[in-house]
Amino acid sequence: MSKNSLEPYKLTISKAEMQSYGYKIVDAIVEHFDTQDTKNPVVTATREEMDNLFLENVPENGTEAHKVLDFVIDKVLTESNIVSHPKSYSFVPGPSNFISAMADTLATGFNVFSGGWAASPAATELEIVTINWLLKLFKFPNKKGGGIFTSGGSMANLTALVTARRQKCGDDFSMAIVYMSNQTHSSNIKALKTIGFKKDQVRLIPVDSDYKISINKLKNAIAKDRIEGYQPFCLIANAGTTNTGSVDQLDELAKLCENEKLWLHVDGAYGGAAILSEKGAKLLKGIQKADSLTIDPHKWFFQPYEMGCLLVRDHKWLSSTFSEKPEYLRDIEGNTSEINFYDHGIQLTRRFRALKFYMSIKTFGLKAFREAITYNIDLAESVEDILRKSSDWEIVSHATLAVINFRYNPIKKQFSEKELDILNQEISKRIIDTKKALLVTTVLQGQVVLRMCLINPRTTIDDVKETLDMCLSFAEEMV
Repeated sequence: MSKNSLEPYKLTISKAEMQSYGYKIVDAIVEHFDTQDTKNPVVTATREEMDNLFLENVPENGTEAHKVLDFVIDKVLTESNIVSHPKSYSFVPGPSNFISAMADTLATGFNVFSGGWAASPAATELEIVTINWLLKLFKFPNKKGGGIFTSGGSMANLTALVTARRQKCGDDFSMAIVYMSNQTHSSNIKALKTIGFKKDQVRLIPVDSDYKISINKLKNAIAKDRIEGYQPFCLIANAGTTNTGSVDQLDELAKLCENEKLWLHVDGAYGGAAILSEKGAKLLKGIQKADSLTIDPHKWFFQPYEMGCLLVRDHKWLSSTFSEKPEYLRDIEGNTSEINFYDHGIQLTRRFRALKFYMSIKTFGLKAFREAITYNIDLAESVEDILRKSSDWEIVSHATLAVINFRYNPIKKQFSEKELDILNQEISKRIIDTKKALLVTTVLQGQVVLRMCLINPRTTIDDVKETLDMCLSFAEEMV
């Protein structure tokens, strides 16, 4: 084939076909948002069932676009749990919102590269603006502070710990020690493994009866490590643990870190957004003293996946940790005010995450988010009141930042701990088998307990009562 005979091959369809296809997708999303509360939130399937449905060789020839789309809508999107359902109580639900979903569609449709200023000054500016909103919200230094949007809390924690290691240890971290409670999210352990820390460089500190880090035991561990010649360099504090919503004593820990010259990283991936509420702000007192802070907008800021965020007290910490200057980027380095976010984190290629946060805050206003978060906290406390008035339920961890843990333990019965574990595990299993609610267990103080995370603003007290009635019905069948 001669050079002149080359013809471009266009992976495209006509304008009319694009409109028809696109409208069908928007209709499907609107239908989902409109009807999701009426569906069952739980889907179960075996690997064999999924293989039978989807497994095939890569197709050499194409299939009509609408046929593929119909298959995806009918078979793929129906085979996932509805994490935005009012009765999805487990893990950390993802309530999301329609405006942000459409914003993500725009960002993907226009395929905006959000790595640096030269590629998209508007996308970069919106990330600067929204990061500044968050800096102000958490009372971080507005001019000196900085941050970056990430795929989620895991990547935000990883970015924070790489930054802390660089700023505190330089190139040699062989004797460095990190401290955290035994309730700290596993993503921090994974991050430390990823960046080369050994298991014996991590100290898991026990917690008190409220699942907060034991400060006395933390101080003892730091003192012991210093005597033995190690380098204590970082404390990871919790602003809302996944298990119980507990918040470590941030004010006191900030003072300790200042005295001990430790980097204070606060993992607020779950609970950070609670600062918008009056009760949450009290619990999070001292969070502004962190060197770095992880928050997760795709949790309690009601954004779609993926969206995490890292804030730092000094934006130069990020650029001095991650900035590289390869030859192929030498023509796009602007002045110092034109931020290139690829210099502030691990990713070079970055999607336009800021758009959904920007559009939803602009559309609804911060007040709406504040009211939704306040409602969630109050709802969990109302659920606690209901449970405490019953002779059938025992509170294991009181309502904190919209998380509550409890178990079936009727006063009139004398069940052993082993029997209670079996009963509560079976209650969860039977609830999930109905597919009407997602309610799983966790383990606290060696006890199997039922855990509710109530951050969906569409969840009502009646939703919870109906679920508790189901739980009690199953429990009574077993005893």
